[in-house]
Amino acid sequence: MENNYKFTSGISFRLIATIILVIMLVEIFIYLPSIANFRQSWLKDRLAVGTVAIRVIDIVPNIRDLPQDFTDRLLDSTKAIALVYKTKGQSQLIKHSKIAMPDSAVTADLRQKGLFYWIGGALDSLFFGSDRTLRIVGDITKNEDIIIEILYAEKPLRDAMLIYSRNILILSLIIISLTAAVIYLFINRALIRPIKGIIDNLQSFRKAPENATLILNPSDKKDEIGIVERELSKLEGDLFVQLGKRRHLAELGLAVAKINHDLRNMLTSVQLLSDQIANLDDPEAQRLAPKLVHSLDKAINFAQSVLEHGRQNSNPPKPVGVDLQALVFEAAIDAKIRSHPNIKFNNNVPSSITLNLDPDQIARVMINLFNNSREALESAGTRTKKPSINVDFADRKDEGLAIIISDNGPGLPLKAKQNLFIAFESSTKSGGTGLGLTISREIVEAHGGTLNYIDSNKGAIFEICLPNSTFLG
Repeated sequence: MENNYKFTSGISFRLIATIILVIMLVEIFIYLPSIANFRQSWLKDRLAVGTVAIRVIDIVPNIRDLPQDFTDRLLDSTKAIALVYKTKGQSQLIKHSKIAMPDSAVTADLRQKGLFYWIGGALDSLFFGSDRTLRIVGDITKNEDIIIEILYAEKPLRDAMLIYSRNILILSLIIISLTAAVIYLFINRALIRPIKGIIDNLQSFRKAPENATLILNPSDKKDEIGIVERELSKLEGDLFVQLGKRRHLAELGLAVAKINHDLRNMLTSVQLLSDQIANLDDPEAQRLAPKLVHSLDKAINFAQSVLEHGRQNSNPPKPVGVDLQALVFEAAIDAKIRSHPNIKFNNNVPSSITLNLDPDQIARVMINLFNNSREALESAGTRTKKPSINVDFADRKDEGLAIIISDNGPGLPLKAKQNLFIAFESSTKSGGTGLGLTISREIVEAHGGTLNYIDSNKGAIFEICLPNSTFLG
């Protein structure tokens, strides 16, 4: 399936969207103190104008002697509805004759110093200040006990704050657009285009891995992209070589399988002839015939094993609940050790153990291991006192389950240990293929476990380790 690239689903879009979101959040955190400061400055300006008006009025000994027209013009010049002048415990009101006093007003006390107070006031003015009256409170000087209150319509303040917010928004959008454009160009050049090139190369190489011209030609970049390109180029080169080797091996294997098939037929014919030779009265023929038959049997068995391994299918296990003790006994019968005249077989698996596994495949593993132990003990002869094969079960909690198959024979020679689980190299007997352990390991790994050899001075010990999920009871 091809990967249809879409900008909205790409890394660049998500990264740019994240950056824009972060910038907007930062702008909001900057905007809130900024709009609060703007509102506070606006209020201070109005308080300063009101203070000038109070100073003018304060020259007159008695405010009541001032003509109403004068106070109206003074209030019109400050655009205030009314002024309240408090000093020495006395309060005097100067109001406009043509403007009615409001029933209520929202207080903005310039003597407050808290940031959250001013941010809350700014938001309140923005959302609800369209038709309210604002009561500005402040002191004229820090040395005099003189406080003034000025009543203003809040709408001019809100209009000014909206204009200021609009300008901030426009400036923020410009900054965001420029930042996003610069980041996109950088990301597109430094990341997106190289990543697209790598993706295109992977898709092309996947379709034709045998084509060496499709191996990625890495750049000389020193950054992470350059490292990825060089490693991918090495990986594709190694894969190309391995595929070539496997193709040659497959062709060779096919030829060997054909040769083995024909060779087995020829050996079978020779075996029939050898049987006839064995029946001759010639003493020399009687002496050589058993050796010939034995050699032919080994050759036929070797050819048969190679053919079977070539036809081996990696069928997935079909797990069912299996009585482990009974399975061990059945495998022991097939491996001819249950009633062996010289080898004692000990099945130490508790009768209550039930595992979820493929009985046929696990039985094959056990038969292979039993056969190896039996052949090792038989070849040791009288060198091993009281030869025995034991099967034990261990629940190792977090480490999983273990089926332990051990014998008290001579153990494995050093060469066999070095080539363990390697096909055609791990066999310890003449004419053996070493396929038994290789196939057994593949079966156990297909069950999610491992097949391990435990090095010991007391014979050979193999552990079939299975995950805890295998245990049913």
